[in-house]
Amino acid sequence: MEPVNRTEVPEFFLKGFSGYPALERFLFPLCSAMYLVTLLGNTAIVTVSVLDVRLHTPMYFFLGNLSILDICYTSTFVPLMLAHLLSARKTISFIGCAIQMCLSLSTGSTECLLLAIMAYDRYLAICQPLRYPVLMSYRLCFWLAGAAWLLCLFKSVTETVIAMRLPFCGRHVVSHFTCEILAVLKLACGDTSVSEALLLVGAILLLPVPLAFICLSYTFILATILRVPSAAGRRKAFSTCSAHLAVVLLFYGTVIFMYMKPTSKEAPVSDEVFTVLYAVVVPMLNPVIYSLRNKEVKEAARKLWDRRQN
Repeated sequence: MEPVNRTEVPEFFLKGFSGYPALERFLFPLCSAMYLVTLLGNTAIVTVSVLDVRLHTPMYFFLGNLSILDICYTSTFVPLMLAHLLSARKTISFIGCAIQMCLSLSTGSTECLLLAIMAYDRYLAICQPLRYPVLMSYRLCFWLAGAAWLLCLFKSVTETVIAMRLPFCGRHVVSHFTCEILAVLKLACGDTSVSEALLLVGAILLLPVPLAFICLSYTFILATILRVPSAAGRRKAFSTCSAHLAVVLLFYGTVIFMYMKPTSKEAPVSDEVFTVLYAVVVPMLNPVIYSLRNKEVKEAARKLWDRRQN
């Protein structure tokens, strides 16, 4: 009986905004522009971090990872969503749905851990400046980033396999614009308790735990900054972590709003619009925040541009 779900549901219909054609026409140019800015902005951050030797530091190594994550995350669903906004056929294959679900879960989960790792990096840089080069070695940077990517990929593959092996009994209309795991689980006609338990454990480990670690790190950072005697020293210390703090507030604020509020069986279209905007807006704003708040990034980008012009 295991293959029944595959033969009865060869593809899923992503309902999305199919009942709101005017909204689809509005969202297409808006999301297209934001996706383009996301790709260009994050690619620019990665390029500058790689080409400028002065940015070969742990902080910019993790920032490059964050930019790559943002590109991967938005690319898992935005191109297909844009195609569906212009087409009456809004389907995705069973395998395609599983891949999309796994990749979006993996990249989103990795970002939660990466933001916590970046907070730890800022804590060491500000609170342990003399020992920082030893404590945050390049080898440790690669280990931390690699562990975050691999652990979240393993977690996401496990959650996806368990969810997609459930029987769907012919139900194929997903009330979402992407194969979001909670929306797909609503179609299952089998026992979803194992999947729901895994998602709950994952949500606890990837939301409150990293956020508490980030808050603790910034408590120590703030206490250290306040002990700096000069105002110029305090401003310089705070400027090194203000961009990261802004990204943390933006990311966790939107995620908590979306996933910690009461949910109904059929989410209103306003929730899906907000999901589209936060899933595209947050990755778009990350490079903007780091560029505006970081003199080193702006200076490196300016020099690379001048070198190319000459």
